[in-house]
Amino acid sequence: MRLAKREKYSLIVGCCLIAAFFAIQFLVGPFFEKRNRLQKGIRVKEASLQEIIELAQEYKSLQAGSHRIKRLLAAREKGFTLFTFLERAASDAGIKDHIKYMKPSVIRGTGPAAESIVEMKLERITLNQLVGYLHRIELPDKAIAVKRISIKENTRDKGYLEAVLQAVTYR
Repeated sequence: MRLAKREKYSLIVGCCLIAAFFAIQFLVGPFFEKRNRLQKGIRVKEASLQEIIELAQEYKSLQAGSHRIKRLLAAREKGFTLFTFLERAASDAGIKDHIKYMKPSVIRGTGPAAESIVEMKLERITLNQLVGYLHRIELPDKAIAVKRISIKENTRDKGYLEAVLQAVTYR
């Protein structure tokens, strides 16, 4: 079979186009797809690494806080109880007679420390008395804090308050 010069060029161009199509389809295309997949995987791994770094920093911070609390707890006097501490502070603040109730409880955590909580209700106290009492019991250097407080005006006696608060510490 004899082909004209024009037909030969057309056949060569067609074969080149088919060869280029197969080269792109089976060589170049998979190369770029794999490269894109690898780049996406790298971005995911970088994000995971950044999250691990942030978690490590948070862990170190929590561990430092834990050591600080352990030192504070070790520095407290022997036989310390939150109930007794709050009662003594109420006596010093002059509001011991205004305590309606005090309910101690202990919450066991997953770690070695237990949370000691005392809920108490104060009746017929002034704002100055409440502030003075809170100033006496909110002691970060002894790891004692007020976890929750609810204050409302006494409906029977104007100028007086009722407060329910939860003080917490660790043991």
